[in-house]
Amino acid sequence: MDLMPRFDPRLHLTAAIGWAVFAIVALAALAAATLASEEAERHIRADTEKILTQFANQIRYGLAANLENRRAIVRATAAQIVASTDRSADALRHHLEAVQAQFPEFVWLGVADDAGRVAAATGGILQGEDVAQQPWFRQGRQRPFLGESHGAPLLKKPPRAPGGWSPRLVDMAAPITGAASRRVGVLGAYLSWEWIERLQAELLGALDTHRPLDLLLVAGDGTILIGPAPWVGRQRVADVDVTEGGTFLVGHNARNTEHDAGLGWNVLVRQGVESALGPARKTRQIVFLVVLLAGLASAVVAVWATRLLTRRLAALAEEARAIRRGARRMLTVPAGADEVSHIGAALAEAIQHLQQEKQALTTLNAELDARVAERTARIRRLADEARQAAVTRERLRLARDLHDTLAHSLMALLTQIRLVRKLRVRLDAAELDAELGRAEEVAASGLTETRAAITQMRHNSVSDTGLGPALRELLSRFSERSSVVASLDADPQSADLADERAETVFRIVEEALRNVERHARARSVRVRLEKIVSLESGTSDLAGRVCVEIADDGVGFDPTTPRPGHYGLRGIQEQAALIGAHLGVHSRPGEGTRIVLEFDA
Repeated sequence: MDLMPRFDPRLHLTAAIGWAVFAIVALAALAAATLASEEAERHIRADTEKILTQFANQIRYGLAANLENRRAIVRATAAQIVASTDRSADALRHHLEAVQAQFPEFVWLGVADDAGRVAAATGGILQGEDVAQQPWFRQGRQRPFLGESHGAPLLKKPPRAPGGWSPRLVDMAAPITGAASRRVGVLGAYLSWEWIERLQAELLGALDTHRPLDLLLVAGDGTILIGPAPWVGRQRVADVDVTEGGTFLVGHNARNTEHDAGLGWNVLVRQGVESALGPARKTRQIVFLVVLLAGLASAVVAVWATRLLTRRLAALAEEARAIRRGARRMLTVPAGADEVSHIGAALAEAIQHLQQEKQALTTLNAELDARVAERTARIRRLADEARQAAVTRERLRLARDLHDTLAHSLMALLTQIRLVRKLRVRLDAAELDAELGRAEEVAASGLTETRAAITQMRHNSVSDTGLGPALRELLSRFSERSSVVASLDADPQSADLADERAETVFRIVEEALRNVERHARARSVRVRLEKIVSLESGTSDLAGRVCVEIADDGVGFDPTTPRPGHYGLRGIQEQAALIGAHLGVHSRPGEGTRIVLEFDA
């Protein structure tokens, strides 16, 4: 059994309620975890910064204490030199080397006389050199001196310097005074920078913490002396962010005092945010998972409770499906007085009404089927009648076409043959041959017109090219055949007509031209095709009427006089009636003929 549809909220109310409860609890879990995490992060961030500040103060104090201790050693050595009775260069050097052996962080110790010349020094380095311009000498003549780190003026690595010796050193000095406080010289010393770095590392390692920390030692001018490799040597100014965009938490030591032995250095201790705030974020995950699991359990309980409460509603839905399948006709009303009972009663009443309406619709459909059958038979009869009418119209059209082509040609041929029979006894051979030639020409012309009519029946040039081009071609053939000057005036809109009415208009013009050729003895004929205001029909719709006019300058005739055996004019009238056109024939004997045809565009 496929369980997926049972969890589809679109198909089951219980699934919808379960998913709703789960979604609400999940959102609540996310909100609670976020709030708890933010609060925990805020407290942990503040506590961490306090601890880092304490660490920075401890390291700064330890550094200052060790530097002060080394300065005290320099002062004590100066006092020993004053108390010594042997102040020769060798004795002083041996004394200084003994101090250096006990405190190897002194990479150089030397005694300079009051003029600034080195009288004795460890390893003999700088002995005899003039150091009067060195800061430690100038300051050490006045009082014990502890100077900023600087590049040492040593020419080479001291013999007893550590293996990782650096030219960066710390200056120390103390005045050597004789009796009656008379100054006799200055004791100078250089502290190894490696010792400073090792001291910082020892102080950092001595902290009671397992935190991954970075230590930055900043000089009084803002230069970073000790720290991560990318930071050493950089100037710490306002735009340099040691938190690196908030990825570190930083603690600073307290403000330095004026007589602090720490050379005005500042200590910064920092810890990565990820390691510092890791517990808070872990707490957030735990809170989220716990509340999420509680929400899942609540959703399961909600689904179970909903299924229990909606059993009667589910049974009602099952009966409704059975009615839809046709297995039942009526709905059982659930017992009780709650909403389910009310819904069941309303549905049962609605279904009863629907069944009654269904029966009424069935009866009505039967009646409609009978009416449709009756009207279908009537439509078939009308279709048969329409086909018969179409056949009749086609017969009339064929009769007109035969009259326009074959009948004219045969009548002309018959007239010519009769003339030859009557005059054959009075005609010589040449005249008889000429008359027979004219009869042959009449027969050939009739054959050509008959073939042209058949071609016109098979291929409708009007629908292919439009009424204007078809009339122009017709007039061209007419002029070549009859030597009558023919012209066409057609506006572009009317010339584009190409429907069944255009074909009928073409037939009318064709029949009119035959009449001109047979009877009018005209010198010219003009055909005009345009949209006009119809004066004869009384309409003023300029865009809705098309006028066709065929005018010749022939002998004319009286339209009111009957002409037995001539069907050309009657054919024109019949074709005009087919398209609902208004036909006007204007002619008098000796004044030519004008045929006007108007119809809706």
